[in-house]
Amino acid sequence: QYVPVKGDHVIGIVTAKTGDVFKLDVGGSEQASVSYLAFEGATKRNRPNVQVGDLIYGQFLVANKDMEPEMVCIDGSGRSNGMGIIGQDGFLFKVSLGLIRKLLAPKCEIIQELSQLYPFELVLGMNGRIWVKAKTIQQTLILVNILEACEYMTAEQRKQALAKLSGN
Repeated sequence: QYVPVKGDHVIGIVTAKTGDVFKLDVGGSEQASVSYLAFEGATKRNRPNVQVGDLIYGQFLVANKDMEPEMVCIDGSGRSNGMGIIGQDGFLFKVSLGLIRKLLAPKCEIIQELSQLYPFELVLGMNGRIWVKAKTIQQTLILVNILEACEYMTAEQRKQALAKLSGN
């Protein structure tokens, strides 16, 4: 089970809309909240179009045991910086936190190798959730399978698997 940490970037699933706040399932013991004003360009008149079931990529502003975890989708200067509502047509799945840390490491070999296979979009949440989208559903599912298998493969096994896929 994921424990929210201030500053962590995570993927949450919108479970409810109550007044000015959206409730998100972030995989922890309690739901997190995000205000409609915590999105880039949001004002009282211009609210983000967030629906129950949407995926939101954001960052914890408040995370401690005494308060409900609170997320934002803007950085200190009010820019989204890649955060916000994630597209509908990708695939969301869960992996271990260890694998997420590996994938988030600078110059991650796995990501570099996959990007030579197909173009794709990838969102990595510190709560163990990954969202991926390639040009086709088939390519997306291949990427999902590789990312899930990466955890148990050596670099050499991974290179062989990718070589088979790219037809080399």
